Amino acid sequence: MTIRTWSPIQFHGTSGKAPFVLLCEHAAKDIPQELGNLGLDPEARASHAAWDIGALDVATGLSQLLDAPLVAGGVSRLVYDCNRPLQAPDCMPVKSEVFSIPGNKDLTDDERQLRFALVHEPFHSAAQDLIRAQIKRSKTPVTVLTIHSFTPVYNGGQRLVELGFLFDKNSGFSDAIQTIEQERGRFKSALNEPYDATDGVTYSLRKHAEDLDLDATMIEIRNDLINTQDKAKEMADHLAQSILQAHETLHQDRQRKANAS
Repeated sequence: MTIRTWSPIQFHGTSGKAPFVLLCEHAAKDIPQELGNLGLDPEARASHAAWDIGALDVATGLSQLLDAPLVAGGVSRLVYDCNRPLQAPDCMPVKSEVFSIPGNKDLTDDERQLRFALVHEPFHSAAQDLIRAQIKRSKTPVTVLTIHSFTPVYNGGQRLVELGFLFDKNSGFSDAIQTIEQERGRFKSALNEPYDATDGVTYSLRKHAEDLDLDATMIEIRNDLINTQDKAKEMADHLAQSILQAHETLHQDRQRKANAS
């Protein structure tokens, strides 16, 4: 596998000046040609197993609306899941909910290390650099937002939640945006749904926000709400308002506490 034929990263809005950085780890469904499609048919390669449907459209919409930089994955999470460390069993899964992934079976340690070096490392290095640059240029604290989507049905069970706001240890921003979403009442939203930190999904949040004591949330969107460009644009418009309100609420709360001390 050679990096010369593909890119592990997509950049959008890198000159954005707002106090936000967007990450979209599962933005792409592309599989490098030299991996032989991982032995998957077109249905599997287009499915949620390969990528988060609609997530990139929402993320790029938010990047424009918020004037915020975005780092997005350039290859399918089946090649390497950038929201997982190398030691995670599902960083190169051999099976999804529906599909087996033949090209990930019996990988050698060298093959695993190569994918880690070519996919995970450039993505997270770029994210780290962008976040540090944004911290230097921003007048208010930076918030890290990761954008994901999930399926309406999982293992035969209907998922009623439409928006999830996930956190690792610091729940501040997730709490704030969840309160705003409940007040707006347009979508059924919840904290730490349909996943939570025990599923390993907050890896990027820990790596890029928790360690720097930054506000952050992982936004999970049910993919039937964003599976067309028009729907994704509408969702980005909606979320941008809630994100800005949540950021302002936290900023004002902290100013009041600082003034009172």
